[in-house]
Amino acid sequence: MLQPPYTAYDRLYTYHLDLPELPELDDPDLIGVWLEDESAVLFFHRPKERLIEELCRRTGAGLIYQADLTYDEWEAGREIAPFTVAGLTVAPVWAAQQAEIKLDPSVIFGSGFHPSTRLCLEMLLKYLAAPESNIASALDLGCGTGLLAIAAARRGVERVVGIDHNPLACKVAQANCARNGVEKLVTIRQADLRQKCPDTDGFDLVIANLYQGLMAELFAREAFWQARFHILAGFISPMEEKLLAAVPGSQLRFLERNSRDRWCVWVLANRARGF
Repeated sequence: MLQPPYTAYDRLYTYHLDLPELPELDDPDLIGVWLEDESAVLFFHRPKERLIEELCRRTGAGLIYQADLTYDEWEAGREIAPFTVAGLTVAPVWAAQQAEIKLDPSVIFGSGFHPSTRLCLEMLLKYLAAPESNIASALDLGCGTGLLAIAAARRGVERVVGIDHNPLACKVAQANCARNGVEKLVTIRQADLRQKCPDTDGFDLVIANLYQGLMAELFAREAFWQARFHILAGFISPMEEKLLAAVPGSQLRFLERNSRDRWCVWVLANRARGF
């Protein structure tokens, strides 16, 4: 995340270590530590070879690789700039433009600048604006930066829960919720969806913007399909046929499908809950 004196991202210096258990790092140039499986990726604003060498010596970790790249390269060349969807303007924290949501995207996915998240946001706002949807609670699986959870709260959803496996994503999402004044409406939790799917029965809406393999695992679990509505994304068009075969068709019906740059989004309704 951005910490003084930094107000934006320029270059990223990343170090991938083969050890997930690391001591707390108190360094003014640290952006964050991305823990995943049995490894950790450390992100800095400046080169940190000596610090990494000392950290490896103390912990026994090995350096798998390191990289020096621009922030635009990390974002796959996408421009990180203000945008507006259905009257809701989102802007990075360094933009001078006024916006309903100001976001520190950090190095986390789900900032709205990728087609998959943008599609989810468009569908979320569309269905929240429809009075007949009557959505009062939402569960955001793979919440990333917290954008979709914040947007839901901003548009009147009374209870929102966001879940992500990445501890850094959870920290970023919590900070973004506080920055946008919705921390009392949005709860962020760290959990591994591969181990346990949360019970969706207590929610009107589930948003899941996840990679194909995890999505297929969740589709096979009855607990995943208990909400009234589902907004599903994170897959490209060639993946749709396989995922579609895993949808319990007798329980659900398709309301809408859209795509952009091959990325797809589905909106489904639960027949058993009146739709």
